[in-house]
Amino acid sequence: MIMNESANPNPLFMPRTYLTTESNKTGSWRFARPRYDEKTSPCSAACPAGEDIARIEMLATQGLFKEAWETILLENPFPSVCGRVCFHSCEDLCNRREFDAAVAIHSLERFLADTAIRYGIKPDLERRTPRKQKIAVVGAGPAGLSAAWFLTLLGYSCRVFEASEEAGGILRWGIPAYRLPLTALRHDIKQIEAQGVSILTGKPVTAEMLEALKKDFDAVFMACGHGLGMAMNVPGENLKGVGEGLDFLRQIRDGQTPACNGVSAVIGGGNTAVDVARSVVRLGGKALLLYRRRRRDMPAFDPEVEMALDEGVELQELMAPVAVAQEEEKILLTLQEMMIAGEENSRGRIVPDHGKIHQVRVDRIFKAIGAQAVEPWHQPDAADRDMLRLTHTVLNRRGTGAVLVFGGDLTNATKSVVHAIASGKQAAIALDALFQEGVEAVVPRMEACRVGDGQSLSMEVYLGGERRLRNPHVVRYEEINTDHFQFIPRVTQPRLLKEERARSFEEIDLKISAQLAMKEAESCFNCGICNQCDNCYIYCPDTSVILERDTQGRHINYDYCKGCGLCVVECPRNAMSLGEETP
Repeated sequence: MIMNESANPNPLFMPRTYLTTESNKTGSWRFARPRYDEKTSPCSAACPAGEDIARIEMLATQGLFKEAWETILLENPFPSVCGRVCFHSCEDLCNRREFDAAVAIHSLERFLADTAIRYGIKPDLERRTPRKQKIAVVGAGPAGLSAAWFLTLLGYSCRVFEASEEAGGILRWGIPAYRLPLTALRHDIKQIEAQGVSILTGKPVTAEMLEALKKDFDAVFMACGHGLGMAMNVPGENLKGVGEGLDFLRQIRDGQTPACNGVSAVIGGGNTAVDVARSVVRLGGKALLLYRRRRRDMPAFDPEVEMALDEGVELQELMAPVAVAQEEEKILLTLQEMMIAGEENSRGRIVPDHGKIHQVRVDRIFKAIGAQAVEPWHQPDAADRDMLRLTHTVLNRRGTGAVLVFGGDLTNATKSVVHAIASGKQAAIALDALFQEGVEAVVPRMEACRVGDGQSLSMEVYLGGERRLRNPHVVRYEEINTDHFQFIPRVTQPRLLKEERARSFEEIDLKISAQLAMKEAESCFNCGICNQCDNCYIYCPDTSVILERDTQGRHINYDYCKGCGLCVVECPRNAMSLGEETP
């Protein structure tokens, strides 16, 4: 087409340079400096085992199931167990709860463990060079086996002595199969043995044998647990037909089917009491659960209580036993009704409601009001001031003999599986610091590997892993840029129908698919850690974010970064910080 010259008489000139602008280093204008600053997620700080949950979920989102599973094993050798029986305090502090719903962390942990079992995956974990010290562990429960696992990773030779014919402690003999199948437990234990831990079953340790162990080993970790039920201290509790809940559960786990016809009264409000009641139902009996406080005060996990009621367990609150008597073939149980007299604490203060006495006739009674050490020498001397008392363990090193360490339920304020695991880890770190640097180094070394501002410890940090580079600051919900997230419904845990549950000891909670697991993991905010979403790169007006890999996956070219802070604001998970520029 021919243009009319009169239509555009003035030619258009465009300025153009053939020189690079790299010489104009705009970073010299900067008054604030952004930096990559990975922090601590609240779920990890809340987890007694100190698992790196944000990273676990990030790896699971990417389909890196083996790597995610190995990340668990660095902090917890029982993923198959904890994915089923842990009370998952991590979910209570999940930042996602304030957005829509907490991430189903326990379901994802179980999925990763089940995937490892299904495909026969073996962990590739680094171990330190062998150490000369040898450690004996008394008790093959979660505390003892965890201590042996972590001590083996630290290079020590461990031998575990277990009185029962099979390892596992309360996991093996006190938790019913509908919550923890033997296949899952045995897999985790075999994995611990494959790491090099020697477990001797059927080897009870007596007081005399303990003295011999203290001569043959450099340290002894006492993790005997609480295997002796506590007395109700009421008349008639030693009558025939009154038994211990723990003994009842052990019989069932041993393959026996104790008679449960008629009505069984279960005294207590903890997980053991609920497990006993639910087991009675499965054996064809009726269970009456009696608790001296209110239902909301029960230490048992609330979902377990809910399912127990669904399965037919009858719960009577504010009822305390005061007498037991034989009445022909029945047992007459006298109950005192209790009342709340004050709300000085969250559970309230209970007192007898005088004049309100009830009597019930039952076929048997199971006591499940708590447990204690079988022998007095199993636990540390409370009056011994020479002991080093830590949050989960107690160390005693007097004289020239072996170091004596107490842990697990013997020293934990909270009696749970994951707290027992935390105790074993703390014992391993304390012993390593003691052997390598002396007793003065124990507390400082543990402080250096603390997760956030809580009591949890990280073995990865202690071993010098990349997690040690993170800021201990715990990310709050207000620090998450929720504009970059969408509402996602929480995965619904599939489980057997209540009619099916009450008929057998088959596992209640069913597996979730890989697709569901990845979708659930994707809902995690990954609080405080960089998942390479590239927001910093996309929003940077100076293209000063460099995607070359370094310690944290990327870095900033400060020659051109003007310190505008857009990258920090647009980081969805608060994995960056903006600070004042220093001259």
